[in-house]
Amino acid sequence: MSLVASGLVVRYGQHEALAGVDLALEPGRLTALLGPNGAGKTTLVECAVALRRPDAGTLRVLDRSPDDPALRTRVGVMLQDGGLPLAAPAGQVLRHLAALHARPRDLGELTERLGLTRVLRTSVRRLSGGERQRVALAAALVGRPEVLLLDEPTAGLDPQARLAVRELVGELRADGTTILLTTHLTEEAAALADHVVVLDSGLVRAAGSPASLMGAEQGLRIGIAGNAEVLRADLQRLLKVPVLASAGLLELRATPTPALLHKVTGWALQHDVQILEVAVGHRTLEEVVLTLTGRSLR
Repeated sequence: MSLVASGLVVRYGQHEALAGVDLALEPGRLTALLGPNGAGKTTLVECAVALRRPDAGTLRVLDRSPDDPALRTRVGVMLQDGGLPLAAPAGQVLRHLAALHARPRDLGELTERLGLTRVLRTSVRRLSGGERQRVALAAALVGRPEVLLLDEPTAGLDPQARLAVRELVGELRADGTTILLTTHLTEEAAALADHVVVLDSGLVRAAGSPASLMGAEQGLRIGIAGNAEVLRADLQRLLKVPVLASAGLLELRATPTPALLHKVTGWALQHDVQILEVAVGHRTLEEVVLTLTGRSLR
């Protein structure tokens, strides 16, 4: 495995940012780490690059401790705060980083792919937020890392830049780079990831391929005015099919038919349940995350 976390715990005072996380990144695959703000995603990335020391558990990267100097040329990282020197021109930063590696990427090709050619003489401080994001990504990629850790790489980017970044990350995955990607964009994760991990309150709530988490079968999603969790068991007994519940939503894991819909509307009428919305189709990855982590703002 390229990265293995076992029972990883990180505390900030009384708060556990990670509460016993187990994670394994398979070589050459892209793992997407999803979850709401405060779930522990950034903390996990920081532990993987020795910016934060776990309070308990173990973490190994390429079978080494994260603070092993030998990993500096083998692991690339892009943090939410890129940690770039603000006074230096972007091109100077990237040339300096390239010189630290035995076989760096061609900087001309990389900066052109990321639309940075015209800003290479501009200090990092004077770059727009999106330009700074792209410089941070170039810095993570320039050394041809075996393991790449990307913490929300497309946050704040315009649609054109997001497309360019996704294409580049997809190519790296196809070339065999092991990638851990944190993102709030579930459609991005569904399109790019081989494996998805849903993290919430420092715990892994679910893990699997996007297809396995979304489910292969079609279902019926019913938005209601009321406590879905209280009503779930009664509807499941009536229909004899699996029913999932989250805030204001009931999800039926069954082929939607007129007969099924008739039973649902009859049940709603009998129990004075107001149906707000009915949708048919496969669950999206966003719906999976909301079901697992709730719909309340953090």
